[in-house]
Amino acid sequence: MNEPDDVGEVTRTEIGTLADRLLKACARHKILVATAESCTGGLIIAAMTDIPGSSSMVDRGFVTYSNEAKMEMLGVRAATLEAYGAVSSPTAREMAIGALARSHAGIALAVTGIAGPDGGSAEKPVGLVWFGLALKGKPAITESRTFENNGRDFIRRETCRHALIMGLRALDDHVQADGSPRP
Repeated sequence: MNEPDDVGEVTRTEIGTLADRLLKACARHKILVATAESCTGGLIIAAMTDIPGSSSMVDRGFVTYSNEAKMEMLGVRAATLEAYGAVSSPTAREMAIGALARSHAGIALAVTGIAGPDGGSAEKPVGLVWFGLALKGKPAITESRTFENNGRDFIRRETCRHALIMGLRALDDHVQADGSPRP
């Protein structure tokens, strides 16, 4: 097996482990999780639903690839998209808030970014992803990452991985920035 496949397998295994940990954290907090995904096209919700028994912690996933889907399914405002674009902090925030409001979840993870190979610009390069997280009873938060442009699959997997880590951090599951357990 060549190195890129090996790296991909490790990443998929790591994503599965993070997804399992997030579902266990949701179970401990007695909440469901929802996702609002653009550039990942459902990879985050797929990672969670790959786990047996996930139906007791996963409520739903919104795949909102187009701006119309973001507006219709999540309530993202047209004015937000016009002013900031789909790949922005305000859009990621509204996606997360919309997913939480339109579900029975207690936590919602949202991602919107440029996975490439096209679509990047000087201001918004390929690899830029905005993450949104909404947790019932707390203000929604956003953060961005610009992943190395190692191809579309790499960017999408790293986006999935980071979203799961954000969820773990929000639920205070004793996780470090890289996703590994705190000592």
